Amino acid sequence: MTAFTKVRTRIAPSPTGFPHVGTAYIALFNLCFAKQHGGEFILRIEDTDQLRSTPESEKMILDSLKWLGLNWSEGPDIGGQFAPYRQSERMDIYKKYAMELVEKGHAFYCFATPEELDQMRAEQQTRGETPKYDGRGLLLSSAEIQEKLASNTPYVIRMKVPTEGVCKFNDMLRGEVEIPWSQVDMQILLKTDGLPTYHLANVVDDHLMQISHVIRGEEWIPSAPKHQLLYQYFGWEMPTLCHMPLLRNPDKSKLSKRKNPTSINYYKDIGVLPEALLNYLGRMGWSMPDEREKFTLDEMIDNFDIKRVSLGGPIFDVEKLFWLNGQYIKAMTAGELLDTILSWQNDREKLENIAAAIQPRINILSEAVNWSAFYFNHMPTITVEQFDNKKISPEQVRQSLQFAIWRLESLSAWNNDTVSQTLSDLATQMGIKLRDFMPTFFIAIAGSTSSTPVMQSMVIIGPDVTFARLRHALNIVGEPSKKELKAWEKLNVELKNQANVE
Repeated sequence: MTAFTKVRTRIAPSPTGFPHVGTAYIALFNLCFAKQHGGEFILRIEDTDQLRSTPESEKMILDSLKWLGLNWSEGPDIGGQFAPYRQSERMDIYKKYAMELVEKGHAFYCFATPEELDQMRAEQQTRGETPKYDGRGLLLSSAEIQEKLASNTPYVIRMKVPTEGVCKFNDMLRGEVEIPWSQVDMQILLKTDGLPTYHLANVVDDHLMQISHVIRGEEWIPSAPKHQLLYQYFGWEMPTLCHMPLLRNPDKSKLSKRKNPTSINYYKDIGVLPEALLNYLGRMGWSMPDEREKFTLDEMIDNFDIKRVSLGGPIFDVEKLFWLNGQYIKAMTAGELLDTILSWQNDREKLENIAAAIQPRINILSEAVNWSAFYFNHMPTITVEQFDNKKISPEQVRQSLQFAIWRLESLSAWNNDTVSQTLSDLATQMGIKLRDFMPTFFIAIAGSTSSTPVMQSMVIIGPDVTFARLRHALNIVGEPSKKELKAWEKLNVELKNQANVE
């Protein structure tokens, strides 16, 4: 094993959705730590989830991080000495290392079917046990394994995990952490389709890319024993671990899009400045030595000390972010503010689409302000009374908003055709005429039923602002309880399945 000669950190987002402020938060602390030690910060795309990973999501993530000023020295867009930096382009590497573990006796073939594993978990739950792989693959003889391989029986490769004792590892913020091996499952390393799981790909890539410090969210603490074991199995030096506290909502729950917009693009679209958002993320669990609220990225790097990170869950308070953003705005000259406002909405295609939408409705140019204002506003001012609809019940109003959020979130492309088709299909499946169905969405998006075509408006303002406004409307009319949510999820699936059958 060779000691690390240079500090190298990484951020490794999965391109399966919109760019999350949590990703930027972890990226910021990785970058600051690396730069403070004269090291390198790299970006790697972890796209082993082939069903959910999209090029569009990857582009949004890269663009949003660059907008914030979080720049990397190696990555899929600029290359580097350890390319490629997309896991989907490194599949042969993972298979090679998985087979090496099998040959060394540290991993094994498991031929259990999904049905067999479901039955295994059900029986464990009946006995009051925590569901966990029972090691049945280890009971097969070499002859049985070869016979199944020869007959092309589907398999996964799992890692061996001790069943007794305690795993101990060091964390930069927590010191020594202990986790009983009995709580660690025999992790799948290579799936039936030959794709690696996060755990194998993560360890192999971090080693080959010479990552010296892994700074990640504390939700990965339970996975640390698996990763430490893999490093031991390979005979590699393990990077130093540092698990950052998770961002929290004001009610101390884990930051989630149900309670707070979490997409970086949302904050960009409503007019939060990149330097203000980055500054605010830097205040999440960390502070400057002189405790000042406002500081630049360079100032954070110059004064950075990872030991100053507090383990208490940092509160992501949108109102506090807006206050800090206001401090940046107030510090500008009038000319700088004008330039900033103009550059904020300097998207000619979007402005042309807005102009086309309001054109049939205006007779003098000054009327454009009233007709187009909701496109630029943060959130429309709405009341529960506005959603009163003689044609559909209050429950249908609530369900239509929630179902629309779920379905629109699953779209891989955001355009007039996909948005219109999604809402039209939902109305049909709910048995509601489209003219009775749409007023709810006019109010949620524009704050009034007197507006430009709402489906077109949703496309123009984009998915991030659309979701924020739909969730805001759902909050106004009444979010579903946990019991309702479970029933609605089932109903939503049934409506889609029924439509597919017909």
